[in-house]
This record gives sequence, structure tokens and C-alpha cells, in this order.
Amino acid sequence: MYKAIGYAAQSATAPLAPMNFERRSPRADDVAIEILYCGVCHSDIHQARNEWGIAVYPLMPGHEIVGKVTAVGADVSRYKVGDKVGVGCMVDSCRQCEACNADLEQYCLEGPTQTYASKDRVDGSITMGGYSDSIVVSERFVVRIPEKLDLASAAPILCAGITTYSPLKHYNVKPGDKVGILGMGGLGHMGIKFAKAMGAEVTLFTRSEAKAEEGRRQGADHVIVSTDAKQMAAAAGHFDFLLDTIPVQHDLNPYLQTLRFDGVHILVGLVEPVEPPVHSANLVTKRRVLAGSMIGGMAETQEVLDFCAEHGITCDIEMLDIRNINDAFTRVVAGDVKYRFVIDMASLKA
Repeated sequence: MYKAIGYAAQSATAPLAPMNFERRSPRADDVAIEILYCGVCHSDIHQARNEWGIAVYPLMPGHEIVGKVTAVGADVSRYKVGDKVGVGCMVDSCRQCEACNADLEQYCLEGPTQTYASKDRVDGSITMGGYSDSIVVSERFVVRIPEKLDLASAAPILCAGITTYSPLKHYNVKPGDKVGILGMGGLGHMGIKFAKAMGAEVTLFTRSEAKAEEGRRQGADHVIVSTDAKQMAAAAGHFDFLLDTIPVQHDLNPYLQTLRFDGVHILVGLVEPVEPPVHSANLVTKRRVLAGSMIGGMAETQEVLDFCAEHGITCDIEMLDIRNINDAFTRVVAGDVKYRFVIDMASLKA
């Protein structure tokens, strides 16, 4: 065991505050990492405030982690001291089920071990996330950060990036496909970049006319203001895929009507009941598919980092002093960040 420090919530109503705790000594297959940067995801807020009802306290968020290897276990072969590496949303799985054997650890049939607020499969301790100075993770759940990527802006690729890349890859988005991106936040702006890099014709759907110019700056070929009935009607039957990054309940029916037959509407932002209900005619009459997706397996997470390095894709970030984390949470909820806060862990030492 060794001493560590981070910022944690002690209850659903408490602000995040400094906390001293212990990290385990590296096991034979473990990599010990000095954390340099950690992204702030909206799910960190949901968890810290127990809005999903599954929080375990004290709760230390953070699953978009980039750092430097400081030690390795005896059986580690992929990494050495000094390597720049990343850790995403999970740190373990059963490693033997059908999903794990298919490199889909995120769908582990026993459930993956989350990077924070989850029970360690070996010793039963509760995992603590990346709002801290260090972390220890099995090498299977560590990825290499390509040299071409800026370390800070690479951090959100480990959640926001893989969450949008994985479904586009799974459904084989290819040059010439017409892809609509719903929402213009941390996920949405990455979805635009990935779809463009895959050769698609990309349209941003947004409720705000003010975001049209920003959408085009991110690479969107077109922008549809979803509150404009005429624009929505004109888009009927047009799209092959919709990547829906909207994190709150919204009416899917008008968007489904913009899909061609066999079109696919992919949910990646909504993790609560669909309300209002989907009218089945919007699916049945055109053989449309309503699908869902979350992050990616470890092989695909490495793949998206390499893809970003190859295509010059990074996440738009705002650097954050960890002492301002509670104000940052307020701004994230208000949508007042473009498009991801990333904590500079040098500020933790202050």
C-alpha cells in the first residue's frame, strides 16, 4: 500500500474536498501510474450526487485518466516506467465470458469493474478514480497514448471519444453515408469529428441557431435547427445514421422520421427511460433500428487513440485547477464549457 491524495465526495450533498487514502501496491499484472491529467465527465457529477442511485461513499470520480508509468508488476510486458498511458471507464472485468473473449469488456456478462465506486474483484475494496495523484490498474485495462497526441486533450478520448467512435465503427459508417449528430456537447463535437474522418456527410442537429456556426467550425457540413418544423420536415427520410448524444429525455419520434429505410438511431447520451414513448410506426414502417451503445473494449479504446493520432483529432478542452472542481461541476450542468474540463494534476500539489 502507498499513500495517495485526491478530491472526493463524502455524501450526495457534500462538495468534493481533498482526501488522503491508500492505493494498493502493484500486483503481478499491475501498472502504477502518476496521474497528469483527468477529464471531467457529466457522469462524474451524476455519481457524486448519487443521481443514479448506485454511489458508494467516499466517492472519488474520474475516468478519463492520462499519466506516466511509475512502476510495473513482475508479469507486466506491455509497459515500462516512463511510458505515457491512459485509463478509461473500467479497470477490470471477469476476463473469461463471451463478451470479454471478444474484446468487449464493457459488456462483460458479470459486469465490468468501474474505475471508481466499484468493488475490486480481488480484495473487495472500493475503486477510487482519477481525481487523484496516482492509480494502480491491471495492464489489460491500460492503453498507450500515441506520441502525436497532446496528453491533456487526449484524456477525454478515453470516454467522450470512445463513446462516439465505437458505434460509428460498429455500424460501419463509411464514405458517402449521411450521418446526423444530435447534440453539441462533449460527445457531440467528437461525433462530428469522427464521422467526418470516416468520410461521412455530417449534419448537426441542435435546438439553438446560435450553435450553427460552431457546428460548422467543428466540421459539420450542414446544421438543422431541430425546433424548426420546416427544417425537420425537409430532412425526412434523409439519413443513414443518427448518433444521439443528448443526455436528457427528448422526443425521439421527429428524429426517427429523418432516417431512411433501414436507418439506425443510436443512443449514447441517454441512460434513463425514453419519454415521450417511441411510436412503433416510426420503426416498423421503414425497418428502422433504435440502438444503444456505450464506450468500447480495451482493444477498441487503443484503436480510437491511434485513429485520433492518425487524423489529428483532439477534444476541445478547458484546463482546470482541481481546487475549482465544484465550480466546474456547476458549469458542466449549465452547459458552460467547450467542451470538456481537464484537471491539471499539478494543481493538486498546490
